Amino acid sequence: MQHRPFGPTRVSVPVVGQGTWYIDAGDRGVAVRTLRRGLDMGMTHVDTAEMYGDAELVISEAIADRRDEVFLVDKVLPQNASHEGARAACERSLRRLGTDRLDCYLLHWRGPYPLAETFAAFEALKRAGAIRAWGVSNFDVDDLEEALAIAGPGEIACNQVLYHLQERAIEHAVLPWCEENGVAVVAYSPFGHGGFPGANTPGGRLLQEIAAAHGATPRQVALAFLTRHRSVFAIPKASNPAHVEENAGAGDLVLDDDEVARIDAAFPRGPRPRSLPMI
Repeated sequence: MQHRPFGPTRVSVPVVGQGTWYIDAGDRGVAVRTLRRGLDMGMTHVDTAEMYGDAELVISEAIADRRDEVFLVDKVLPQNASHEGARAACERSLRRLGTDRLDCYLLHWRGPYPLAETFAAFEALKRAGAIRAWGVSNFDVDDLEEALAIAGPGEIACNQVLYHLQERAIEHAVLPWCEENGVAVVAYSPFGHGGFPGANTPGGRLLQEIAAAHGATPRQVALAFLTRHRSVFAIPKASNPAHVEENAGAGDLVLDDDEVARIDAAFPRGPRPRSLPMI
């Protein structure tokens, strides 16, 4: 599993981690085993949010005796992101996760409270030892510029955004901005939301061809393509241990320049959008 520094934190984090959106929707025991198998495979970056139902409780069970292995990320809802609200939300999440700290705490998306107020709450949580770093999610360049002006350089750990083969909007401006300013980019829903290229589509056939050359799978090729950028991490969700093992197999897969160019042509990033997509 490849590792790289997580933005300005300089913490070494695996390029492929584990997302937990809807992880509470199925069998609890399978979900716990899946997360633990992911840790066994080196996928120690575990991402969740207070919005994700009982995902925090599932994670709590999965990491109960392995907390020190995990780079644990959580997110506060914008309606809870006032100075006192963010602190209270963090405390609730810590209780549900069964831990005394988060490695990174994110504003899930922009909402009614000024960024300065939310960031002040994050800094207070850092001073108290409840979080080690903080970042944002679903921020476009204008949002990032405002955040940087408030926080100063070296404070925004990451920007978590929608990024997959058929949704490459961040490559126009958000990704270059983050790389220039030392902010990690975390790709959520890296396989799309139920729309991964089918085996009988031109793009799907290309992924299969490249995968066969590496003894890999199309999904592993997709993850390798997304994480080819030096600042990008991906957090796919897995529904069972076999799926998480497949995801982990992308962590040491490196595509050559020709393969990257062919995928780029098959899944063009398209024109620059007016605003960043969000799901």
